[in-house]
Amino acid sequence: MIAYIDGKLTYKSPAFVYMDVNGLGYEVQISLNTYSRIQNLEKCKLLTFLHIKEDAHTLYGFFEENERNIFLQLISVSGVGASTARMILSSMKPDEVRMAIVAENEKQLESVKGIGAKTAKRMILELKDKMGKFETIQTLVSKGGNTLQTDALNALLALGIARTAAESAIRKVMNTFPDNGSLEMLIKEALKNM
Repeated sequence: MIAYIDGKLTYKSPAFVYMDVNGLGYEVQISLNTYSRIQNLEKCKLLTFLHIKEDAHTLYGFFEENERNIFLQLISVSGVGASTARMILSSMKPDEVRMAIVAENEKQLESVKGIGAKTAKRMILELKDKMGKFETIQTLVSKGGNTLQTDALNALLALGIARTAAESAIRKVMNTFPDNGSLEMLIKEALKNM
């Protein structure tokens, strides 16, 4: 498996790039999301996934881990191939894909070329629970507009509590007490919810 490629971008298009790594050129398929992040760069590091089929070995590249994780989850769904997953990530940002699936927004998924009603339903059915578990504290912070949750998470992690358990407890407290007052109160309530 090729985990990442770090090299010079010798050719860029919205669909693929050529990367020169010590004189060896790789063609890497990318989404529009990744292209928007690298279009002004001369060098970069792309996280990769090597898709092996009978007739081809295709390398897919991602600017950030979040996008690669969503891609891997999408291709695990029956009927969603690597090309379709790339099309989804070209049409929507990774967090938008996750939110559409968690919120069961079939219409938003169907708006992507190549995704019909059956495929959208299957994606929601197979991925809703998985993607719901991956809702991170960062999502909560962006909704709340402050770093109180992040500070609470760091405190709970320092106490030796597993990240998933800590995030789940903080989510429960934020839903119960949306106007929480202090970091101390948030940590105490989170500990009670474990």
